[in-house]
Amino acid sequence: MSALRDALRDLPDGIFFDLLESDEAYLLVLDVPGVSAETLELVVENGRISIEARREKDLPADYRYLEENRSLFFDADLPLPADAAETEAQAVVTNGVLELTLPKREASEETTIDIVDDG
Repeated sequence: MSALRDALRDLPDGIFFDLLESDEAYLLVLDVPGVSAETLELVVENGRISIEARREKDLPADYRYLEENRSLFFDADLPLPADAAETEAQAVVTNGVLELTLPKREASEETTIDIVDDG
């Protein structure tokens, strides 16, 4: 879990997020202004979360840029928490806010191992 938290802290300053945890899941809330489900690609596999988002900007016909600071693209490759069930991840984007739910795997049951005295 700390690897994901550290990776999120390394995102550019203009990227805002919340990382939450319950007994059953992790929830990553990420601000992606101007992004919709159609302009967002999210892949969770091989222990990684890959997020690629792009937004479109409309330049009014009579204007030109004097300065352009709002990025058109956002790419992030983040580590998945070790106890997250990547095949059950769910995502929703609403008004430029991405909510990625990563359910936790159930803890495996304890296995008792018989020990044989060999001597």
